[in-house]
Parts: sequence; structure tokens; C-alpha cells
Amino acid sequence: MSSVDLNADMGESFGPWVMGQDEALLEVITSANIACGFHASDPDVMAATMTLAVARGTGIGAHPGFPDLQGFGRRRMEVSKASLRNLVAYQLGAAQAMAGKAGGSVRHLKLHGALANMCAEDKAMALAAYEGALAVDPQIIVMVLAATEQQAAVEELGCRWAGEIFADRAYNDDATLVDRSLPGAVIHDPALAAERMVKMVQAGAIITESGKHIPAAVDTICLHGDGKTALEIARSVRAALQGAGVALEVFPGRSGRV
Repeated sequence: MSSVDLNADMGESFGPWVMGQDEALLEVITSANIACGFHASDPDVMAATMTLAVARGTGIGAHPGFPDLQGFGRRRMEVSKASLRNLVAYQLGAAQAMAGKAGGSVRHLKLHGALANMCAEDKAMALAAYEGALAVDPQIIVMVLAATEQQAAVEELGCRWAGEIFADRAYNDDATLVDRSLPGAVIHDPALAAERMVKMVQAGAIITESGKHIPAAVDTICLHGDGKTALEIARSVRAALQGAGVALEVFPGRSGRV
């Protein structure tokens, strides 16, 4: 691949409690997934993060999750398909309002935490979530966990989409993420993260813990903003990719049914 996007989840602080190093990360990444107030964030944090992203010229994305501030959206919930559509539509609308207030616009959407993981396993659930977003903005680019049921859903819907892989997470052989409770699931070593990303981008594939190569649409790489070495990983991955001749730019999005 000649180019790839770097994205990070951010805007996840709440009131006086600070989460992540958003301003510094915005110097490294090309796309920002901004929390919408359900799993994290509040109106002031959203407004401040959107303003920073607009000033940097960063691609702005809505980052909806389950209504679970205490669990940071990482606890699984049972939600009806109708409620899920509304849940996602509501949060995308909030992101659009805040982005517009800051002089920008929302170009993509990425699900958060347990909601994302469940939709990676369940196409019907992913369809409901994305239908909620597309009802608000039919041109939104849906960022999906590459080679999972999320991708199957956007291909069925025929909407614009981009495939994502993770710099700081280990993979199972079905392209889902290793559960955070297991050893080695989260990668904290910047050098290891950088090495893995160069290999995956060059291979156009997800490389699992067992060494299996899963062909994947590698349009964007996620750098979690809340990890203890997040900024170091972001800088290391960026430098390694550039050193390998890979340009960093906002993803254009894939279109239509395959």
C-alpha cells in the first residue's frame, strides 16, 4: 500500500477528569473518532475536541457507544435493533451539531468498545447500527473492523466504508480482537506496535497471534488514545510507516456493494 490513515479515539474526558492526550495525538494522526457523550465525554469536551480537530485539519468521525459512562462502554448490553438504530442516530446527530459549531463536519463513523465488538460478531446487529447512521447521513463513511461481520454489513448495505486495523491490539484467527482480559491482548510496546503495523500494511492483511494472515482492507490504523503508551505508540507507528515509504493521509472511503 502507498498510503494509510492513522486514527485515534478521543474526546473521552468527562468534566474535570482527563482521559488521554488528545492535543498531542492530533499532531500525529490524520483522523479523529470523537466520543458522543454516551460511553464518555460531555458537551464541553466534545466542543473543545472538535475545535482542536478542525484547527488541525483532521478528518472528524463520530464515535458512538453504549450508554455506559461507568464502564466506559466496554460492558456488553442487550439492546433491541430499533433502539440500537436510535442510539447511533442520536449520537451521530450530536457529533454533527458540535462539529458544525466548530466550523467542521463529520465525515465518518466508528463504533466504540463493546458495541463494536458485538457488531464484529453479529451482522444483524451491525446492520441495525449502521442503518441508524445512514438514516441521518447516507454519505457517511462507516469505519469497520476489517474482515469481520462489520465489513459484511457495509458490503450488504452498499454504503461508503473504510477498513480498520489496530496497532495496539492482538488478533484472533477470525479477525476479531483478543479479549482485553487475556494476557497480551493490549500491546504497550511502541516498537512492537510499529513493527506489526508495517508488516500488516505491506502484506495488506491482518496478522493474528498464531501467525495467520487474513487478507484485509487496510485503509486506516487505530491508535487508542487512552492507553498508557498511546502517544509513544502513535509516534512510533507514524515514523515506521513513513520510513517504509508509506504516506499518511485521510482515507477516501470505499464505495458501493462489492
